[in-house]
Amino acid sequence: MKVAITSQGESLESMLDQRFGRCGWFVVADTEEGNWEAVSNEQNLSSAQGAGIQSAETVCRCGAEAVITGHVGPKAFKVLNAAGIKVYCCTGGTVAEALEKFKKGELKETLEANVEGHWI
Repeated sequence: MKVAITSQGESLESMLDQRFGRCGWFVVADTEEGNWEAVSNEQNLSSAQGAGIQSAETVCRCGAEAVITGHVGPKAFKVLNAAGIKVYCCTGGTVAEALEKFKKGELKETLEANVEGHWI
């Protein structure tokens, strides 16, 4: 399964970014193959509007089936949900730690947005 994790940097050792739409990077990990890649989300860091929707579209293009993040807004959640991508919230740590929690089943699926739009 491919999992997109919001990240402050380009590696598994980077800190989890609490923001979905305005995260710096997505680390997309394949839990079956054990490989990963960093996907830049730089274009959305200073967007006036639409960062969540555009970030959700990026995740869709990566082929992810799940997202791990700290917070996700209503518009992004709607796009992810429509694409069948499950959202899991994690409160902190590194990307590797969040991924390990996901693999162990320690993260609970989020069934709705957990912040309002334009949350920073």
